[in-house]
Amino acid sequence: MANHNVTARLRNLWNGFLGLWIQRIENEHPEIAYQNSIQSMTQKYTTLKSAAGRVISRRDGLREQVSNAERELKTVTQQLQAAVATAQDDLAVVLIQKKNQLAEGLDQLRPELATAEADADTMKNNLIEVQGDIKNLKAEKDRMVGLLQSAEARIQIQSSLEGLSLDAEVQALSGVREHIKGRIAEANLGAELRSTDLDVRLKELNRSSAAVTARAELAAMKAAAAGQTAQAAGGDRTL
Repeated sequence: MANHNVTARLRNLWNGFLGLWIQRIENEHPEIAYQNSIQSMTQKYTTLKSAAGRVISRRDGLREQVSNAERELKTVTQQLQAAVATAQDDLAVVLIQKKNQLAEGLDQLRPELATAEADADTMKNNLIEVQGDIKNLKAEKDRMVGLLQSAEARIQIQSSLEGLSLDAEVQALSGVREHIKGRIAEANLGAELRSTDLDVRLKELNRSSAAVTARAELAAMKAAAAGQTAQAAGGDRTL
């Protein structure tokens, strides 16, 4: 008894693991689950179609029996009327018995035919319904698999964008940017140091002094030239 319980538990455990594994596979590949459902419904349709064939065959057989019985009853009724009209009583008795048998048979066949007619209609409706379900499931498969592929593509793009700063190429580019900024700062620092250097300031001062001296000498030369011009002009007036 104990061994049986252990075996049953192990079987249930295995079935549980197998079910989880199958579910994981189907979640990762939903087209497999859809295809399995479509195949299952297709098999159901095939089974229903076979059963419907038998029901419809029985209905058609009953239709033929009822039609033959009605036709024979009509003929016997006409014969009975002729026998009565011609006073053939012995023949009329036989025909009456046959007519009653045919009528009784029809009374039994007609309810059976009605049931067969209803069963055939039900089977046909079931077949049409299953056909529609298969068609809808195929359309749903295409639509849902397409939506899943689109969602996975968006997730992949989002993951790529979120992890972009961690890529080695982006880190290398960041290092290059910092290096360029450092070199620019170094160049600017050299210019700043040169502008504050004492020797540089003295050279600038000497250049400024030379320029002042040159301008003063130019002004003196202009003044001397102007004086000479004025003196010459005064001498001319005295003469």
